[in-house]
Amino acid sequence: MDTQAVAVTTLAVDIGGTGIKALLLDPRGKPISKREREDTPQPATPEAMLSVMDEIVKRLGPFDRASVGFPGVVKHGATLTAHNLDRNWIGFDLAKVLKRRWRRPVRVANDSAVQGFAAIRGKGVELVVTLGTGFGSSLFTNGRLVPGLELAHHPWRKDKTYEEYLGKKGLERHGRKRWNKLVEKAIAQLEALFNFDHLYIGGGNATRIDFALPKHVTRVPNEDGLLGGVALWRESETYLTK
Repeated sequence: MDTQAVAVTTLAVDIGGTGIKALLLDPRGKPISKREREDTPQPATPEAMLSVMDEIVKRLGPFDRASVGFPGVVKHGATLTAHNLDRNWIGFDLAKVLKRRWRRPVRVANDSAVQGFAAIRGKGVELVVTLGTGFGSSLFTNGRLVPGLELAHHPWRKDKTYEEYLGKKGLERHGRKRWNKLVEKAIAQLEALFNFDHLYIGGGNATRIDFALPKHVTRVPNEDGLLGGVALWRESETYLTK
């Protein structure tokens, strides 16, 4: 059924290591509610975070389906990694649990993939990275998500990973000036690796970038992590395995 022909409301949820955000979207992916946000509970166990999500959902009101972005590898609705959350998220069937709790259809994908759906233009090779608590990534070719990409924990410099240098802890350890130099080096390295046509940089710390970006690199709003929620329902579930 064409979602444009019916008034389908999508609940979009962005789960992060620092905060949990949500809003409602119309069939075109436009916000129809204010954005709700709560701090991620510590420890960030599934039970504690699900309770927070339930409270946010109650405040937002009725919806027909839900799209959830999760900061880790997702396959078939289950969360396989959770480096910045509690270990009990590993192997947790989030889509199944949320379907049962909310009694609505639910799709779950990597949070960078959701942000990418909102940011990309759908032409050529497009890479999305997010600079937040961790380091997220997603890759698209002609608008289709390439499943399985996980750059965050790939060794980059001196046997340390992209996330160790460019995530929140890396920013705190190196300071903003040094962190910016590392981000600039990472952009050059990623271009050599992927030969992308365009790179989009999102996440809460993208605003801390203080050098001039190349013309084919764009900083995108953190809200894209929510606004891409409708796009999950235009994709075959086969492609939503990251």
